[in-house]
Order: sequence, then structure tokens, then C-alpha cells
Amino acid sequence: MTTVPDTTSAAATAAAPPISAAQRRELRGRAHALKPLVQIGHDGLSAGVVNETDRALAAHELIKVRILDEAREDRDAMLAALCAATGAAAVQHIGKTLVLWRPKPAGETAPAAPKRRVASPRVPGSRRNAAETPKRRGGSLDTRSRARQLAGGRKKTPRGGSSQGR
Repeated sequence: MTTVPDTTSAAATAAAPPISAAQRRELRGRAHALKPLVQIGHDGLSAGVVNETDRALAAHELIKVRILDEAREDRDAMLAALCAATGAAAVQHIGKTLVLWRPKPAGETAPAAPKRRVASPRVPGSRRNAAETPKRRGGSLDTRSRARQLAGGRKKTPRGGSSQGR
């Protein structure tokens, strides 16, 4: 394992935030669907890996890190060094996957989501908007087809049978 370089970011000087058991459980649940954003190769921790982890934590707050090293002791040491270098807290360490969490600063707010355009309602089975569809006159479709049946326009078939009278 290589040594961890010193970083000059403000997050590196801050201590890891304390996590309660309930908070850890909630963070593990949120991290379950995440894919690893940072991958540590066989060369170990480098300045680039620490900087990329710092950037990912600043953008996402909760990240997964994949370590390709085989020795468990080295992975434990990398986890401790990465948490110390980035000011993050270790949420979970399962096999070669680490989950790190660092809360965003209080003054920093998340960017607002873009406003979605409200689509006008569509007519089922059509590409037209409801406003573009011509209005029907003379009652609903069910009423008109029933009137046609009563007038003798079409013969009603028995249940499960065919119209050929077999």
C-alpha cells in the first residue's frame, strides 16, 4: 500500500462526522442501489484517488468506493486513510466495497431541479391531446352501440358462441 498524500481541502482538516446506529442503517439503505464512483487500483491510494474521492463526496455526499487489493488489512488501512484524508465517515465495509459519507456544508444547498413542462392530457390510444380531439355528439359510444343493437343492425351473439350460429 502506498502512503496517503496530504490534501489541502477544507474537508480534509475536518474530523469525520459521528454517525449513530440508526443513521448508519439509513445510509446503508440509501447506498444499496449506488454503483462505485471511485476505484482504487493495485497501486493503492494516490493523490488523484484522494482528490477524486473528495470531489465525489462534495457532489454526492454518499459514495461507494471499490478497492482491487486482495489483502484485507490493506483495505482496512486504505479505508482509515481515505476517511482521514477526506473528512468522511465510514458507513460500511463489505469485501472490496467501501461506503463513505460526508455531509454537505450547511451553507451549501442542492441545485434546484429543472422545472418540468406540464403535458396536456392525452386521449388513450391516440397521439392527440384531449383539447385537439373532436367532441362526440349524441351520447357515449356505449349508448350508440346499444341503440344499434336494439334496432337490429347487428345480431347479439350468445356468450362463448360465435356469430355463425353453431
